[in-house]
Amino acid sequence: MKIIQVGLGGMGNAWLNAARHLPEIEYAGFVEINETIARAQAERYGLDASLIFHTLDEALAAVQTDGVLDITPPQFHRSIALTALEHGIPVLSEKPLADTLDAGREIVAAANRTGVLHMVAQNRRYSVPAQTLKRVLASGEMGQVASVSVEFFRGPHFGGFRDQMPYPLIIDMAIHHFDMMRFFLDSDPVATAGRSWNPPWSWYRGDASAAVLLEFASGAVVSYSGSWCSRGVETSWNAHWRFECEFGAVVMHNDQVFIGRNDEARSLTAARETDASMLVPPVIMTYTDQTYLLREFYQAVTSGSVPATICQDNLKSLAVVFDAVRAFESGTTVRSESAVP
Repeated sequence: MKIIQVGLGGMGNAWLNAARHLPEIEYAGFVEINETIARAQAERYGLDASLIFHTLDEALAAVQTDGVLDITPPQFHRSIALTALEHGIPVLSEKPLADTLDAGREIVAAANRTGVLHMVAQNRRYSVPAQTLKRVLASGEMGQVASVSVEFFRGPHFGGFRDQMPYPLIIDMAIHHFDMMRFFLDSDPVATAGRSWNPPWSWYRGDASAAVLLEFASGAVVSYSGSWCSRGVETSWNAHWRFECEFGAVVMHNDQVFIGRNDEARSLTAARETDASMLVPPVIMTYTDQTYLLREFYQAVTSGSVPATICQDNLKSLAVVFDAVRAFESGTTVRSESAVP
């Protein structure tokens, strides 16, 4: 399968490395508007510089491709997706689906109209810790989930477009965690409340900290607290999770999953990696993260299988992001906005 990768800098590295592990994937070309980045990446990865174009239109006119891999900042996702879909080319896009809910709806409408695949790279679903946690919850052994608490605290200095976002934590990072909530609970939010703020030391223009309370259709209530300019001890990128269940608690802490049942005397509040009797053995995955998604994209394009994170479903995760933004800006609890275009 031949693909065009749009965007070589930043997260482009993760995808260039993922493609190296998949013999099924071959590059037809690349798109990069920054010539310095294009030259550096061509040298670093041994890319054919003659196949690096300035626009997707140029690339599509020059080479034959089976798919487009969109690794651009969110504000460009709509234009890249519409160009590819109108040419009949399937798309695998970095998250979020788009920078606004309306733009996301346009992408979904185009995918529906053309019948062409568009999927979103929610790679956090396809990590070993997340799949291990999902297996426990899906087994039903812990019973109904009543509430969930999620904590995410990190302080990355990415620079670039994220520093200028109005809500960098929520739009660029919490989209992962909101998508994981839907994945873990197999349900969607019906109401959202919350508040955002920017700490005095923040290097972001927009609010980099937030607390969000979400009520899901399943009846579960999720509390989410996080910061993207934390100065203290950091959590995993996957966040720390605690599920209060009918028959006990399930915890994912430092990317390890623990369970504690009601009849056990010990508490999970001080779960340790060495406490093997409470530790859930991790699932075994041949592929994870970007490599998993790229292979899933390949299978969908070549066999017609339907990925879990097609844009039609992922629009619901994007809607959660902008429900939170509406709650911040209105200061009220908001009913979840329909994700259907």
